Amino acid sequence: MSSQEFDFYDKTSLKSYNLTSSMRYQLSMLDRLDAFTRKHSENVASIVCRLCEYLHLNKNFTSYCTICAYLHDIGKLSIPPAILQKPSKLTDEEYEIMKTHTLVGYKMCMDDLQLRPYALGAKYHHECLDGSGYPEGLKGNQIPLEAQIIKVADEYDAIVSKRQYKTHINISETLKILIKETQPSNREVALDNAASGAKVGRLNKKVVKTLFKVVIEDTEYEISCLIGYLDFLKNEIKRLKTIQEYEQKMNAATTDKKHNYYKEGIELLLQEGETFDNYHNVLCEYEDALSNRQDIIDKLYNEIKIIKKLRV
Repeated sequence: MSSQEFDFYDKTSLKSYNLTSSMRYQLSMLDRLDAFTRKHSENVASIVCRLCEYLHLNKNFTSYCTICAYLHDIGKLSIPPAILQKPSKLTDEEYEIMKTHTLVGYKMCMDDLQLRPYALGAKYHHECLDGSGYPEGLKGNQIPLEAQIIKVADEYDAIVSKRQYKTHINISETLKILIKETQPSNREVALDNAASGAKVGRLNKKVVKTLFKVVIEDTEYEISCLIGYLDFLKNEIKRLKTIQEYEQKMNAATTDKKHNYYKEGIELLLQEGETFDNYHNVLCEYEDALSNRQDIIDKLYNEIKIIKKLRV
């Protein structure tokens, strides 16, 4: 039975831009990363690219910011696999080692003339507006804009990957987590900010709000993919029901001529792998798939309604 696969990050990528030989070299650095980190870096870059477009940032900055996103975790090349790929929570000691990837990534970029322009993304993508991040505990506008954008995309993809989303159903729950990250917390560092009159959370509110637009567009795209598949299913069901009608008429035929006429019609309508004996099962599978996909579409439309009501 034919089916469609939905790619969570299919909407856009750096393909939107003309890649120079220098850009290709920069992106080739990802080949040295483990498969999981590479995929994460590609996902973050895709989101960052689209965030920049929705933020109406110019094309050069968007291209720059997207490459920063591709390279943001390059420092993880220095992290021992036992820590980098550990499925359970890191110990305090392991976490301190993990945090070094920002400074290592910064040094790697600074040591390579072609990577040097993108060093700040690698260094500051774990900084938080309220000063609770690392490696320098920068606050507010001390953090470069590219790092603020990457931070939002990084956290979003981390949650999506951890929860193993295959569709945008319930994606609003992830956005609610990010909304909380834009709010001032009770951490001591946040209280310091409050004392200075800066009521901020960890994430840039404007960027998180822009992420909503990206997610809504992705959800609408998923719906369009499903609707296209629904059309396929409906046509297949129509064909199989025609076979069903022909079979009934064939069985009710009073002459060999009529019997053979409907039998030949059925044989013409049957597709590869289908037979007189199994087409009923195929029809049931298609009808179940149609009902299932329609249910998903309804849930996705509802998800869009929920996201549109979210407030940062």
